[in-house]
This record gives sequence, structure tokens and C-alpha cells, in this order.
Amino acid sequence: MELAEIRRYPVKSVSGWIVDSAIVEPWGLAGDRRWAVVDESGNLHWVGENPRMLSVVATPTAEGGLLLEAPGMPELKVPPATGERVPVHFVEVDTVVLAHQEAHDWFTRLLGKPARLVWLDDPRRCAVPASHGGLPGDVVSFAGDAPFLLTSRSSLRQLDDWIAEGALERQEEAPAPLDMARFRPSLVVDGFPPYVEDTWREIRIGALRFRMSELCDRCAVPTYDPTTLEKGKEPIRTLARHRRWDGKTWFGVRFIPRDYGEIKVGDPVTVLATQP
Repeated sequence: MELAEIRRYPVKSVSGWIVDSAIVEPWGLAGDRRWAVVDESGNLHWVGENPRMLSVVATPTAEGGLLLEAPGMPELKVPPATGERVPVHFVEVDTVVLAHQEAHDWFTRLLGKPARLVWLDDPRRCAVPASHGGLPGDVVSFAGDAPFLLTSRSSLRQLDDWIAEGALERQEEAPAPLDMARFRPSLVVDGFPPYVEDTWREIRIGALRFRMSELCDRCAVPTYDPTTLEKGKEPIRTLARHRRWDGKTWFGVRFIPRDYGEIKVGDPVTVLATQP
């Protein structure tokens, strides 16, 4: 029963990195989703409307900026954000800092619509919404609903089995197993029964404790293949058959850290409190 993967997303909605270790901060992993891409009005550009976001590889630089890469696009080194403050209309923060103009031009060309890269200078200004299980003092980066999303390899294996069974019933060829990248987790665990994570109320990873804030309902993002960018019916079709209640489909659990420090792949995961 261990931490099998740590995934970090430097820019919200772009592809992530699998890392061996990371520092847990009050608002999430260090370096996770401090950048985002917005339109001219400050509304988020997200994968559901802009699947090409998934093709972007964003690498943090030693100076505090980014190196941006994407198929068909020139490589761009973005310096640390030092622009003016502008209003945004997502998550519980009112203003953010603009990045360099070249970054805006790069994302505008990528998406084919006006876009601006922005930086969340101080995540302590961004509260976890009470509607998503946040308590006073809980803060979050551009991840939005909670600092951490945890998924389970065994739950994904069960979902793959369900998808294969459905394909057999429809007399279709069973698809390849899904990439966990579709679900955009921060933490992936292994060694537990499928979907037992739904019952966890508090866990410890290595030496650090985490409090569950809510189960994760799924939008259209997992229906995009993170490699081909093609949209399909899975996994939402199968989740709707096996994991649907309250009018939503569910996969993964959101957590808020109680302690801060380093976690590593291979750290033991201990369940401290559950509910039936």
C-alpha cells in the first residue's frame, strides 16, 4: 500500500510531469498549477473547449519561469511573471499577474483565439470553496477545488475491466487500457481494493497527513486521449453505468494537507480514518 506516482502540472490544463518526489505546501505540490491560461475577459481556457492544451509541455526553469513546447509550435522560454495585475473570473481569487507578452502570443497562436498566460503570485489569497469541503484557512493553487486529487491504480484497472465488458456486450473490440493521465491526479496510490478510497476520511503518506474534502465528480476532460487529443465516449459512458449517483459520475478523491514537507514515490500510505 504505497504512493505509486506523483504528478505535477506547472500550468493548469496542460500536460503534467511524473516526478519521484515533491514538496507538499498548504496549497498543493510546490510548482503545481501556479500558471493558467485565460481569455481577454479573465475566463479560464480549459481542456473541454481547447483540447490542444493537452499537447503543451511546460517545464519550470531555475529562474522561476517556464519553457513551453508543443507540436507545431516554436519553443519559448518565458521569464518570471512581472506584468500588471488583471482580474480573473474563476476559483476564489480576484486578480493575478500577467506573464510576458510573448507567452500571450504563443498561446494565442496555439489555441487560435485570444489568450493570456497568468501567474498566481500568492496562493494564500485563494481559498478552497466551502462548497467543495474547504474549511477556514484551507487554500489552493489554480487546481481550484482542492490542493490534491488522489486516484488509485486498482480503481483504474477495475474501470478498464468494466469498459472491456461493455465492449464485449456491444460486440466491439476491447480498447486499450486508459492512461491515468486522463484523470489528471496529483497522487496515485496502489495496493488497495478498487474504490476503497471513497471511504477514506484521513490518510498519511509517509509522514504527512491529508484530510479528504470530497469525492471527485468528472467532467468531459477524461474523454480526451492525452496523446492523440481525440474525444471519445469513455470513460464517462462506463462510469455512468457503474459509478453514477447524484446526477454525476465519480472517479478519485480530493484531499487537503494537514502537514507539509516532502513525499516520495514508494512512501507507505496509511488510512487513519474512514466512514462506511
